[in-house]
Parts: sequence; C-alpha cells; structure tokens
Amino acid sequence: MENTNTSVMTVKDWFITVLIAAIPLVGFVMLFVWGFGEGTNLNKQNWAKATLLWIAVIIALYVLFFAFFGAAFLAGLGNDFDF
Repeated sequence: MENTNTSVMTVKDWFITVLIAAIPLVGFVMLFVWGFGEGTNLNKQNWAKATLLWIAVIIALYVLFFAFFGAAFLAGLGNDFDF
C-alpha cells in the first residue's frame, strides 16, 4: 500500500520526533519504525531512512579506524625495542 501522508510536518512535530529519536535505544528502534512502518509521514520516513544510513556510514568508519589503528598498535607490540 502506497503511503499518501505527505503533509508538511510542523515545528512541533519535528520537535517531538527529534526528542524521541534522542532517547537511547528507544530512538534507534523508532527510526526503524518510522523508516519502514506504514502510515508514517513521508517526510519523517525519508528522514529516518537517511538517519539510519548515516549511522551505518559512521559505524563503518569507526570499524575501519579501529581496525587500522588496532593493527598498527598490535604490530608495534611485536617489536622488542632492544638496541
């Protein structure tokens, strides 16, 4: 079923949306509900999907960062440093 709720969200709607999204764990679950649930405003749905995409990108960058520097740290531990 096509989502037809495309009305403009008010400042109050966005304030409540961002407030709920800021609650740890609950906000993360709500991003999935808003992003992929039925009956959600199309603006909120697109925002939730974009936010989830940003979270995925940031997690991927963190994994790459820690893998790179973690490998460098572990490689440095293998040296004896006996001069």
